[in-house]
Amino acid sequence: MLQIDPNRKTIDDLFGGKKYTIDFYQREYEWERRHIDELFDDFETRFQSEHKPKNTRKAVEKYPRYFLGTIITSKEEGQNYIVDGQQRLTTLTLLLIHIHHLRKGNSAVPDVSRLIYSESFGEPSFNISVPGRDECLDRLYKKGKFDDSYHEDLSVRNLVSRYRDVQELFPDSLKGDALPYFVDWLINNVDLVEIAAFTNHDAFTIFETMNDRGLNLGQVDMLKGFLLANITDDIQKREEASAKWKNRIDQLRSIESKTKKDHDFFITWLRAKHADSKRSRYSSSAENDFDDISRFHRWVRSKTTQIGLVNSKDFHDFITQNFLQFSIHYLTMLDASSQLNSEFDEMYYNSSLEVQYMLALAPIKLGDSRDIVRKKMKLTAIFLDIYVVRRMVNFKRVGNSTLQDSLFSFFKELRDIETIDLQLQLIDFLSSMEETFEGIFEDSNLLFPQLKDFKGKEFGLTQRNSGHIKYILARITAWIELKTGTPTDFSAYTSTERERPFEIEHILANDFEQHRDEYAGEDEFLRYRNYFGGLVLLPRGTNQSYSDMPYEEKVTHYPKENLLAASLHPKTYENNPNFTNFVHHSGLPFKPHTQFKKADLMERQELYRQICEQIWSPDRLNAI
Repeated sequence: MLQIDPNRKTIDDLFGGKKYTIDFYQREYEWERRHIDELFDDFETRFQSEHKPKNTRKAVEKYPRYFLGTIITSKEEGQNYIVDGQQRLTTLTLLLIHIHHLRKGNSAVPDVSRLIYSESFGEPSFNISVPGRDECLDRLYKKGKFDDSYHEDLSVRNLVSRYRDVQELFPDSLKGDALPYFVDWLINNVDLVEIAAFTNHDAFTIFETMNDRGLNLGQVDMLKGFLLANITDDIQKREEASAKWKNRIDQLRSIESKTKKDHDFFITWLRAKHADSKRSRYSSSAENDFDDISRFHRWVRSKTTQIGLVNSKDFHDFITQNFLQFSIHYLTMLDASSQLNSEFDEMYYNSSLEVQYMLALAPIKLGDSRDIVRKKMKLTAIFLDIYVVRRMVNFKRVGNSTLQDSLFSFFKELRDIETIDLQLQLIDFLSSMEETFEGIFEDSNLLFPQLKDFKGKEFGLTQRNSGHIKYILARITAWIELKTGTPTDFSAYTSTERERPFEIEHILANDFEQHRDEYAGEDEFLRYRNYFGGLVLLPRGTNQSYSDMPYEEKVTHYPKENLLAASLHPKTYENNPNFTNFVHHSGLPFKPHTQFKKADLMERQELYRQICEQIWSPDRLNAI
């Protein structure tokens, strides 16, 4: 007889004094950056809807609760197994580890270490202990980082990547004075329903029943039923609309993706064209088209007049014109995002940003010619490319939720506008941006001999932005090669699936003693060493073999590497007309460096700033 025991559990209930594992046949830890971003956005919105700095800690008990879904567990031979829910529980562990590090120096924050790591029968271990992952979790817990450079386990590599995302995307509004309140809320007000089976066999039976039994209609199918039911004047028109709907939905569903692209399309399209309100993450306002559209089958039914669905013809046209035209534009963008294409390179570069599709669909009008549609797509993609990288070099967040918040009001202004007006609006927006590439080197007119007095805070590598640094270095490296006619492959610089993926190389070895004469102390040396101008990309292995060498020795190896690294060596400027002509015509201050003193590093910082100004110049918008 099947035995189950469903219970509501807080995070404190689940992790406090209880240990779990997963069986070897379970799938890998596969969450992506966007999942972390969405989870943090939900947490921040729900928590901040009631939180006020003047509240007492006790008031958190009355803050709204958040439901994180159902998990299935079983118990065999005294061991608790996670049958369904390891993605969420593993991510919560990463979040708790990050909070554990944030707590240092702030004793008001509850100690969450017992929810991560505890002792059982005299044996200390992680509360979620999975063979092959414990070493990684141990380093993250103790040091806040783990070198996964040579690790073959996909789950371990994903754990490290997602922990970096947790560090980067954890909202600033939840830090500082708000952190103790947030941690109270997280461990006591975030709920899951645990379905506890008494055997693994029972657990898998429940899992299969929940996922496979019946023909549950999804939102897309329910929306289809509603729209077709309202085409009442002509049965043939209804059948025609139904056939066209099916063909296009089949196209969307045929795209290999971890998300349902038919479902994503409707959310993206309706938000781009019809969402009038978006709740601030700090507001509890009920009026919120943007979020309500995530349940689009209900939203359309409640907003028929707003979106022009009044009579039978409107419903027919909504499918056979609006849906068909905008979905083909969406398919075009998905294709452009999946591979580098000379017409839509920027869409490939923006491929991790779902907001780009909303931004592109907003100005497109029903009936726009193919040429106009593609110009509007190109313009918005270039704009977003510039906007995002400017934010990166100014240490601003660029997750989808953040960009949706910052750009929502703007893309409402772009709806259905003409190409020339779109171009002008995008240029004006960039001109008014507070963030510029001066963030790379705020005093680009600095006289280098005075560097000993320099106290600036320049763009460089931190624990939170290694992904951004690698991305920008990859773009710079590929751009230089493209401009000089050198074979290049941007994706090779960013891929983690290669046998020898590219990694960030510090030009200066991590040896303060080599540079004691120039730097006031080791802290200053490490700060300068991490500056953007002191970094290049090299393949794994090469990076390690050069890392400890003095600059004068390692630079002799750079000419055989990519052009950005090779440009440090005098040999690159000899008998290399493609490169020297590029340097001359671009006006960029490339120069060889036989030594890499503080002034050399800052000259390189300024070079990188000027390269960024050229790659991400708003003048690209004028060229369309």
